[in-house]
Amino acid sequence: MNPFLNRPTSVILFVAVIFCVSGSLFAKTPVPPTNSSAIYYLDALNGNDQNTGSTPQKPWKSLSKINATTFAPGDTILLKAGSVWEGQLWPKGSGSPSQPIRLGRYGEGPKPAIAGKGLVEDAVLLRNQEYWEIEDLDVSNHGAKSGVRRGVHVAVENFGEAHHILLRRMTVHDVNGIDDLKANGGVIYTSEGNRKASRFLDLRIEENEIYHVDRNGITGWSDTWERSKWYPSLGVIVRGNKLHDIGGDGILIVATDGALIERNEVGKANQRSSGYNVAIWSWSADNTIVQYNEAWGTKGERDGEGFDSDWNSRNTVIQYNYSHDNDGGFVLICDEGNHPVSESIGNLDTVVRYNISQNDRNRGITLSGPVKNTRIYNNTIYEGTDSPVDVVLFTDWFGWPQATHFFNNIFYASGARIGHAVSRSKETGHHSSAVGFGKSEHTQFGSNVYFGRIEKLEDLHALIGDPEFVAPGRGTSGLETLKGYALGNASTARRSGVVVPENGGKDFFGVPLARCEPPDRGAIQTSACDNP
Repeated sequence: MNPFLNRPTSVILFVAVIFCVSGSLFAKTPVPPTNSSAIYYLDALNGNDQNTGSTPQKPWKSLSKINATTFAPGDTILLKAGSVWEGQLWPKGSGSPSQPIRLGRYGEGPKPAIAGKGLVEDAVLLRNQEYWEIEDLDVSNHGAKSGVRRGVHVAVENFGEAHHILLRRMTVHDVNGIDDLKANGGVIYTSEGNRKASRFLDLRIEENEIYHVDRNGITGWSDTWERSKWYPSLGVIVRGNKLHDIGGDGILIVATDGALIERNEVGKANQRSSGYNVAIWSWSADNTIVQYNEAWGTKGERDGEGFDSDWNSRNTVIQYNYSHDNDGGFVLICDEGNHPVSESIGNLDTVVRYNISQNDRNRGITLSGPVKNTRIYNNTIYEGTDSPVDVVLFTDWFGWPQATHFFNNIFYASGARIGHAVSRSKETGHHSSAVGFGKSEHTQFGSNVYFGRIEKLEDLHALIGDPEFVAPGRGTSGLETLKGYALGNASTARRSGVVVPENGGKDFFGVPLARCEPPDRGAIQTSACDNP
């Protein structure tokens, strides 16, 4: 899927926003503080901008005081708990490798709140700054009507490399951005550089709660996503965040190499968008690891999956995740095949392993376009209703999948089939399908388990019948609730799988696999691994 549909409008809007913000907010020359490595206090109720700001007893009062100050490496800015400010927080300056600038809270009570009120595009902003750590804020930005709007925005433009930015333990909510621009919503990072290519090194977005934002929850954007301009951000980590009630995408990583997306929960994404959205995914990104996440309740079939490895990406690994109750299914692996190699190298070498999908609707695993050399093994796909589900669906997107390999998976679905799309509704995104792989080439199935009305495939060592889970269908919230997908003592799926080289070394619950020959089928290694 193309994350920037209607790209000319979106890009024009984005560039216009950057120009407007840069032109208006850089008008005032920041005033440097009187000393470095200091602590500054801000209290919306009892503060006074004529104070020194250096003690809790003599705090500053206004955001304008903070915004007009250039802070030095090692400085700390503390906002009084329970305080509320309207407008924009944009402190100036940069830290250093050994002395980042820290911004947080002091005192007891609710997190200090920055309420943009739709008066600004970015309620909290860092632009062309580095070595910052911001945490423990409440951020909102809701205006009278929708507009280009963000809660937290970290931006670099013609800057080069921006190092070490940490955004942690913030509550970002009620941001009514527009639907036709993905790079607006909750927490957004952007890098642009028509004169000097720019990117992030060590960007961490951790332990935040994000809800009721439009369009997206956590999203990146870079103008170097094309292969001819390839300059990816490095060390991007999105970890431990909880997102719910998201208008469009939950978490979207763009133009990165080696990004880690782990231990996040995204519930009810794609609630208000008319575009194509997924709970957790990466686009134009190499060597991405997506693991230990839970994605649920994604609405609609455009696209509506829990997870996605998208185009212009290499070596994406999606492992140890829990997907449930998503309208568009568990996972999408896709490539839009009509782009020149100067833009996109396609989708190459995606691995999907040791994941559990419970009651995802309409589709299970979707492969769309000329994705190549995809390996899908030891996943458990469970659909406990009689609803028709394409547990595997191949589709045409200017080309068909090539060299797709399925091993040791369990497909459990009463109304299931493995098929290919013959048409798609432009209105809803629903696929009409038929049995078979379509025009996909070099598709291989081996040692999988099939339970339901799935027609028998050419699958060496296939098992047809009930895999005899201990207690399937009982997963609730949290990966730890999925122990019912262990295999019963009499299950023929135990010790009957094929050994997959370089399989990640452990199963869904972390059981080591080095001595499991042959391994169990499915995501949980139930049998003891005691072979020499």
